[in-house]
Amino acid sequence: MADLKVTDSLFFDKTGMDKGSVDRIVSDALQGCDDGELFMEYCQSESFLFDDGKVKSASFDTSQGFGLRAVAGETTGFAHASNLDEQSIARAADTVKAVRSGAGGTLAAPPIGTNQQLYTDENPLPMVPFDVKVETLAEIDAYARAKDPRVKQVTASLGGSWQAVHIVRAGGEAAADIRPLVRLNVSVVVGDGTRMESGSYGTGGRVTYEEFLKPETWRAAIDEALRQALVNLESVDAPGGEMPVVLGPGWPGILLHEAVGHGLEGDFNRKKTSAFSNLMGKQVAAKGVTVVDDGTFTDRRGSLTIDDEGTPTSKTVLIEDGILTGYLQDRLNARLMGMKPTGNGRRESHAHHPMPRMTNTFMLSGDKTHDEIISTVKKGIYAVSFGGGQVDITSGKFVFSATEAYMIEDGKVTRPVKGATLIGNGPDVLTKVSMIGNDMKLDPGIGTCGKDGQGVPVGVGQPTLKIEQLTVGGTAI
Repeated sequence: MADLKVTDSLFFDKTGMDKGSVDRIVSDALQGCDDGELFMEYCQSESFLFDDGKVKSASFDTSQGFGLRAVAGETTGFAHASNLDEQSIARAADTVKAVRSGAGGTLAAPPIGTNQQLYTDENPLPMVPFDVKVETLAEIDAYARAKDPRVKQVTASLGGSWQAVHIVRAGGEAAADIRPLVRLNVSVVVGDGTRMESGSYGTGGRVTYEEFLKPETWRAAIDEALRQALVNLESVDAPGGEMPVVLGPGWPGILLHEAVGHGLEGDFNRKKTSAFSNLMGKQVAAKGVTVVDDGTFTDRRGSLTIDDEGTPTSKTVLIEDGILTGYLQDRLNARLMGMKPTGNGRRESHAHHPMPRMTNTFMLSGDKTHDEIISTVKKGIYAVSFGGGQVDITSGKFVFSATEAYMIEDGKVTRPVKGATLIGNGPDVLTKVSMIGNDMKLDPGIGTCGKDGQGVPVGVGQPTLKIEQLTVGGTAI
């Protein structure tokens, strides 16, 4: 957890607010409530986009503000503002007090403290000069174009942020966190005659820019994006129908995140709107399937030292050997369900209320090799990377588009295919996992999760997986 002295300086010394006065306002606002907090935020962010041989955009933004929340039963009062002063917090307090009318709640105990710190508190933005960032993007463009004459367009983007948060609870309890985040993305369009195809790659984490501006890092990113684009240039139309599907390790875990992870968030299960509602302790997946959410990895994009309610993140086993064993909980849903918070209360910014969200969600390895899994498929699809997808939490139904996929024929990976769409039901797919690889890996640090209009950075991962039968929407006639 960040040193409170650092955030005290940022949120009190520099704003002129008196810490004791703010504590009293918060304590008064939450009197008679079950829970609540003042969440203060200061954030700097920047982004650079290099496209078509020139800088298309460069931006820098500084934002700050607070959100004050009071919780009574299932009812939440929430007020926020983009300025930091005692008068604004006091006005917000008058607003959120309305929820305690008729309530006689006993304020929940604050989260336990932590001494862990999972990432640096250095601000990545000023560490590298503006011109060095732009020059690096120009070098990326030149390198990609020199690699292959079929490269028609290169897009490279670099972004970073530095977020400081300070959480105040009734009675003066406080917690703080300082969160850096950087990301590099590259995409390449290649053409041969009238045909054009694309490939992309991204990487990032809760670190400074140093690693991502190294030539060996961005060259590897371009090499991978170009490889994918050239593979797609040779692709044929994907077949459609019911068939075995093998998912590659790493980023394909986004399907697990969307099709299964959201359904295991506490709010959906408390309201019984999830396909997994009332299934705790039941077999919901094939034997061998173990799914974990872990926010404690060092430097990972989805990691948090503490969540946005001040609870330390943890390793939460959601499904163990096919049995449903846990949900992802914020404080409100955990209290109402008689469970413990898991450190998954997350919000996009001070202007949003927290709710249960994933951090780094992945399936553990099994005991099969990648080649062993492929060899068992007579005719099927091998999906290596995904683009967009849609999921219905209540039914568990999903649709995902593969951005890199291949045919598997007679136990061998053969032709690349385009237009492969995976269609299924999350809970149902889990029961059809027939082989689990020994090669689990996490994604390279590019995930962003959307829920109720809020986006937060996340991580995903999995080993190679064989799904015995899945509907593939193809384009082959």
